[in-house]
Amino acid sequence: MAHATLNRRALITGRALSADRVIAPPGAEIASIIVQARPERLAELEAEIAALSGCEIHARDPRGKLVVVAEAPDAASLGTMLNTIQSLQHVYSAALVFHAIETT
Repeated sequence: MAHATLNRRALITGRALSADRVIAPPGAEIASIIVQARPERLAELEAEIAALSGCEIHARDPRGKLVVVAEAPDAASLGTMLNTIQSLQHVYSAALVFHAIETT
């Protein structure tokens, strides 16, 4: 593929880059998620979240809060995991509070 002339129009339309030069970052996406849930169902919810691939409970507050550490291969998978946690029964909210890309 011939290289496009580097100018403003080429940058805006995406013609300045070719797919061959885009390299996915190595490693994984790491995130912390705060989950607010019904306190009387916290143990049940904790087990459900821990059963999800890549999820680990890092902290627990008996008043209904969990700190979940999640690891996924890419941002899309991490978003899906957040949506899965948020849609679990007895979850009031699940909020992403930290996100990083771990390189190997």
